[in-house]
Amino acid sequence: MNSTLRPGLYLVATPIGNLQDLSLRAHEILSNAEVIACEDTRVTGKLLSRHTIDRPMKAYHEHNAAQARPGLLKILEEGGAVALVSDAGTPAISDPGFRLVNDCIERGFDVTAAPGANAAITGLILSGLPTDRFMFAGFLPNKTTGRKKELAELASIPATLIFYESAKRLAAALEDMAEQLGDRPACVARELTKLHEEMRRGSLVELAGHYQQAGAPKGEIVIVVGPPLKAAPLSEDEIEALILARLENKSVRDAAQEIALETGLPKRQIYARALDISKGQKKGQAS
Repeated sequence: MNSTLRPGLYLVATPIGNLQDLSLRAHEILSNAEVIACEDTRVTGKLLSRHTIDRPMKAYHEHNAAQARPGLLKILEEGGAVALVSDAGTPAISDPGFRLVNDCIERGFDVTAAPGANAAITGLILSGLPTDRFMFAGFLPNKTTGRKKELAELASIPATLIFYESAKRLAAALEDMAEQLGDRPACVARELTKLHEEMRRGSLVELAGHYQQAGAPKGEIVIVVGPPLKAAPLSEDEIEALILARLENKSVRDAAQEIALETGLPKRQIYARALDISKGQKKGQAS
């Protein structure tokens, strides 16, 4: 091995859009690693070409990680340096890089990072939403049922939430967020650091309506959602009065959905109470 780098695994952050965002240290590591493990050699190849870096690349992604990992570990066993990159941003987040990191730790190999760009953090700091406490929730399930279930589990977390989402599912995801989380302030960030960077801010209901009308936008999407709205807590009597009023002309499901959006209370909580009240009304009518 001829690398001037200390042997070990290097997690190297790469630009999320603007190729000039590659750090000097990242450039040095990529220029001297025995091999660069990357999601897509075509994508990484463009970055390397832009910075006149000529090093071997090896595909390492979700579909071949189990087969590719032993070869990378062998290079490390022989005293080499391996650089791990993703297509954009910081590796080992929402990709199989963490498994390689775990294997390296178990075998006693050095693991370090050249930090840099990250779409989730970039979206967060540009959103204008609270940054003192936040949770990265990654990609939500593709299907509505699974997505709603996961959002319901996140509804009570007292922190700003950060999601990745595909453009084609954006409107549906925002609609489900409004239903399950309440109509919170939010921001849709796309094309971060690129020429057509856009930050669209508004409530979840407003944003869902916009993308339902406008259609799927171009580019990678980050959704940032503010923490649960802090409002004067409603009493049990006030909640019951709201439910009774809505049940006069709406189903339990629709009544719960509307009240959850208006109050910011979890839909599950409202639905359970509305169901009890509805059952009570039916019993009273039967008797």
